[in-house]
Amino acid sequence: MSGGIVSNIDRIELMQTLTRIIESGSLSAAAQQMGTTQATISRRLQALEQLLNTKLLLRTTHAMKLTDDGERCYQHARSLIAAWEALEDDLKGADAEPTGVLRVRAPHAFGQEQLIAPLTQFLNQYGQLSVEWMLNDKSPDFIADNIDCAIHVGPATDPATVATRLAEVPRIIVASPALLAKTQHAVKDIDALAALPWIAIRQFYHYDVTLSHSETGQSVHFPIVPRLTSDSLYAARQAALSSIGAVIISAWLVEDDIRAGRLIHVLPQWQASPLPVFLLYPYANYYPARLRKFLSLMRDAMPGLVGMRKPEFR
Repeated sequence: MSGGIVSNIDRIELMQTLTRIIESGSLSAAAQQMGTTQATISRRLQALEQLLNTKLLLRTTHAMKLTDDGERCYQHARSLIAAWEALEDDLKGADAEPTGVLRVRAPHAFGQEQLIAPLTQFLNQYGQLSVEWMLNDKSPDFIADNIDCAIHVGPATDPATVATRLAEVPRIIVASPALLAKTQHAVKDIDALAALPWIAIRQFYHYDVTLSHSETGQSVHFPIVPRLTSDSLYAARQAALSSIGAVIISAWLVEDDIRAGRLIHVLPQWQASPLPVFLLYPYANYYPARLRKFLSLMRDAMPGLVGMRKPEFR
């Protein structure tokens, strides 16, 4: 074809636009993720359909569906984009500075505090690279959220993702002095601990608790009735400071509180199992340099962060 809408076009860009439309679910979402307008996305789709002389998407007011040709084009587009990125990296050299945008999802608490230092190191090391740093505590949806990787605390259960173990987060039991003063007897054993009011962190424990003795290895399991349940470490810490209940929480988050006497480390010999920290990313035939470099940095930096420790296995 010549002239008109398909003259002087970037075919890779058209393929990238098609994959983004399909994976985000709409033209408007694709426009937002690609930093352009819905009209531009629509023109690119029209150009690709004219270039290939076939209809790729059937659209109504409320729905969008791939045609058979569209499905085949989408599969080819993904392969072509990966091959193009691999070609760029190969010609630039394996040690070339990564470019582009890396989109990372991280948990709120980790992302605001512990991970800022390695993120800053990463950005200072690679001046041609940008990072979109998105914070939430939900399980990652790589396609809908348009992210390249996610730092995830807790078990990795999605078989469709690569899970690289980076570190472990020790967890301890803490309570405020005021809460402990309300009890008739000092908390000297598990029975007294179980009798306390509790704060639950929903993604890690809710209605029961399992603890292990650091010296004997003995394990105990007991039910709790939470006075407050939250999915936020910050909310759980603040509730503990307000004497709502005892909480099992990441040790790094409450170190200053314990040092200042605002919280007390209860029964230090009893601990919850540490939480694994993973870098998650979807399986693919090719991973761009920016993701490979980020993974390498995180594997080196994560165990050395305050309150972290090396995983027992990777």
